[in-house]
Amino acid sequence: MTANGAWEGPPARAGDPASAIATPALVVALEAMEHNLAAMADWARARGLRLRPHAKMHKCAALARRQIAAGAVGVCVQKPAEAHALAAQGVHDLLLTNEVVDPRKLAGLAALARQVRLGVCVDAALGVERLAEAVRAARSVVDVYVEVDVGQGRCGVPAAAAGALAHRVVSHAPEAPGGPGLRFAGLQAYHGGAQHLRRPEARAQAIAHAASQVRAAVASITAGGIACPLVTGAGSGSFVHEAGSGLWGELQAGSYLFLDADYAQNTPDPGAPDFRHALFVKSQVMSRGAAHAVVDAGHKAHAIDSGLPRVWERPLQFANGGDEHGVLRPGDGAAAADLPALGETVWLVPGHCDPTVNLHTHLVGVRGGLGDGVVEAVWPIDARGALR
Repeated sequence: MTANGAWEGPPARAGDPASAIATPALVVALEAMEHNLAAMADWARARGLRLRPHAKMHKCAALARRQIAAGAVGVCVQKPAEAHALAAQGVHDLLLTNEVVDPRKLAGLAALARQVRLGVCVDAALGVERLAEAVRAARSVVDVYVEVDVGQGRCGVPAAAAGALAHRVVSHAPEAPGGPGLRFAGLQAYHGGAQHLRRPEARAQAIAHAASQVRAAVASITAGGIACPLVTGAGSGSFVHEAGSGLWGELQAGSYLFLDADYAQNTPDPGAPDFRHALFVKSQVMSRGAAHAVVDAGHKAHAIDSGLPRVWERPLQFANGGDEHGVLRPGDGAAAADLPALGETVWLVPGHCDPTVNLHTHLVGVRGGLGDGVVEAVWPIDARGALR
């Protein structure tokens, strides 16, 4: 804290007790995160599957490096700026699971590909041609994945069109070993809408449809004499089904590392790892009424696109209080006596981890419990605000 009382820098320092973390702050329970990290890595390894977690969830190079150290082949990003931010902090195998057609962004990615292994998705001839031009100018090589619409209704070509687009990618292959060009790497097949279907049966049905589209896309590619090296995709809600199909060779699950409140509403698939809540917003009661309490964590401290946060281990309901306030009321079976006192700490489980992380500058890693633990690490959110 500066002399005039203004806060600067992270909300805590290594060695601080958890009670000293300034609020609102984004806190990672390290034991739970490490459990999730190992559980997912072991599950993929036991099935001979590549794991490439999606780093758009945590946007943090330190966590990406930990995932790679645990066995991941690299990480995914969603925007060029995320790729640049993580590469600058030593993450050197990146797949941008999105389309890029802006020549300026493509020029930056092509230059980045001289320093790291980089993959990019395409779903249009224009994207392929512009990427090829940028790569030739930078004299680099980029892995290219043809994205197929497997049910999301967002990006991606129809399965029958995958072969023609793959042929266009292959036409820009390096003319000599080590030369510049595009390297056809396979298919991007991600069904985002399947991730939050609550019942395993519904997720299985959605991924069965996705698998039919993948089979058709692979057939379209191989019919033209092109091999399809890899199908990559899947998320934290559906990866069991992609893995069971025998088609996907690489899993892109990301939210498993933190497990937000929305994912926790899914009925787990049989045989799936047991993931635990690891991401919390620490808040403090700043006002107290007769039948409600107000904490200092509003919309600017947690995303609300997947619902309001859940109050951790207390019989309380969180209500919308605006940008800077959250209103707590007694939940079912509770009374005003269960409300926290003025100045008391309240821990919140955010509804959606990805956009919540993007609201903060640091992740505070605590070991030994949220109440009595000690700050072990404070990590910058390197790709915070990396929206381009």
